[in-house]
Amino acid sequence: MKMSWRLASRLSVLVLALLVVIVVAVIGSRGDTITSNASGTTPSGLQGTNLGGTPAPDFRLTDQFGKQISLSQFRGEPVVLTFLYTHCPDVCPLTAEKLHATLNALGSQAQHVTILAVSVDPKGDTRTSVINFSNVHHMLNSWHYLTGTEQQLSPVWSAYSMYASVASANTVDHSTGLYVIDKQGKEQVFLSDTFAPSQLETDLKILLK
Repeated sequence: MKMSWRLASRLSVLVLALLVVIVVAVIGSRGDTITSNASGTTPSGLQGTNLGGTPAPDFRLTDQFGKQISLSQFRGEPVVLTFLYTHCPDVCPLTAEKLHATLNALGSQAQHVTILAVSVDPKGDTRTSVINFSNVHHMLNSWHYLTGTEQQLSPVWSAYSMYASVASANTVDHSTGLYVIDKQGKEQVFLSDTFAPSQLETDLKILLK
């Protein structure tokens, strides 16, 4: 009886330990799920804030080569839409570099992706400054940097909930981030300016399929 009691006691301890392990595993699993959802991954695997496939508002502006460009003309391929200005001291140059890194990572697939950068500085973003900025960040022939008057640009800012206001002679306070739009012209996800090139690369590869 003494040995049986010891055996039973040990078994009860083992069962309790097993239950603890199971509970911890379940909690950990839920935690992983919450973390995954909090990071903004959509059911289709896209990373970013889910925009639910809302049709992207169309617009027409002029690029760095003086060519008229509209969003709708790129139906059939994914579009990355961002808002920048050439005299920006921090976020904009970094965004341009990350876009360049994303295109490099995509390799031959990059030719099937369109990147549109809409100016938030109507006066400062001259054709010369845009070409210089594009050259510095190796994007001259890899995107359409779109400019216009304030009257032409402000409706686009509003349509995409972007804020832009001149703070000083060479500084503009503006919203940051980028929209990832699918082949059908629908907004899929929004990425903040802290996005990693690998995140955008993953999203574009999913939309290219």
